[in-house]
Amino acid sequence: MRTGEEVRDSEKRGEGGIVCAGNFIVDRVHTLSYWPEQGNLAHILHQDVGVGGGAANVVADLASFGFSGKLAAAGCIGTDIDGEIVKTRLQDAGIDVSGLRQLPDRATAHTHVMNVPGQNRTFFYHGGANDAVTDALVSPAVFAEAGYRLFYLGYLMLLPGLDALDAGDRSGASRLLEAARDAGLTTCVDFVSSEDPEFAAKVGAALPYCDFLIINEIEAGRATGIAVRDAKGELIEAALLTAGEGLLAAGVAKAAVIHAPEICFWFTPGCPAIVSRSRPVDPADIVSTVGAGDAFCAAVLYGLHEDWPAERICAAAHAAAARCLKGATATDGIPEMATLLKDVMEIQPACA
Repeated sequence: MRTGEEVRDSEKRGEGGIVCAGNFIVDRVHTLSYWPEQGNLAHILHQDVGVGGGAANVVADLASFGFSGKLAAAGCIGTDIDGEIVKTRLQDAGIDVSGLRQLPDRATAHTHVMNVPGQNRTFFYHGGANDAVTDALVSPAVFAEAGYRLFYLGYLMLLPGLDALDAGDRSGASRLLEAARDAGLTTCVDFVSSEDPEFAAKVGAALPYCDFLIINEIEAGRATGIAVRDAKGELIEAALLTAGEGLLAAGVAKAAVIHAPEICFWFTPGCPAIVSRSRPVDPADIVSTVGAGDAFCAAVLYGLHEDWPAERICAAAHAAAARCLKGATATDGIPEMATLLKDVMEIQPACA
């Protein structure tokens, strides 16, 4: 499947736009000497403060790419110092923050990210204002009227006001995505890797209102009930193929994109899956894994907005994730899209 062979003229004219709704979090990233056992002490070698969360990372990455259309943020923050950090960081990047509601009775969501170089990171999270986001607080029609084209929502399973199911098995996320579609926006959705036992039911309620789903292999497995890695942690590609087809059957309309460190599968109704393999990254080059999936997602959104071929989108998305690994926060390793496309030319990932 191809989303279009040529880059849109909007790259030159700055038309259209992408609104990113969902999580806005202040991340305090602590680089540790090692991961201690309970009761022991580890040294904090370095600290960084960044703005994170699905929507925040994706919209900031799009700005770093040099996206020429409009960018906007929608969600909830507190009337506190962290809320001002979020607003200032986004405004400095040229992002419209008029869709961010400041709640006086909630703290801005924040996370302490514990990072040991070369290992997976660990999160200690306070939901704060993110937990108060509901479909009544976000107005997709306002953005559609302003000329935006894509509506991204992330992360499901970390927005309890949108994740909860009502008596009719509808969720706030499903209503919000339906409203975005009704307004003429293309909907794009991402999950977080929650262990909630109702994961499949909660995300399943939103899938029929999702045009493009962009998730990792763990989330694909939890959404479909399919084990995608074996006992040794090796990826089971056949299982991912089954999971992708299951997501389409559950209602994803245009494409389900499943990414893993090793590979990306792009599933489109009625077409064979497109496979794009990533080039391994030297562990010595990895500063932090925070935000790599969001960088991948942002590159997908960029390519969708510009009608790129799916193969080109996957290659650029792999390159964005690889670049992100070299930064301490979720967004500070992200270069302009021209640099990523140069990376793609040098790497030439296999697409089939």
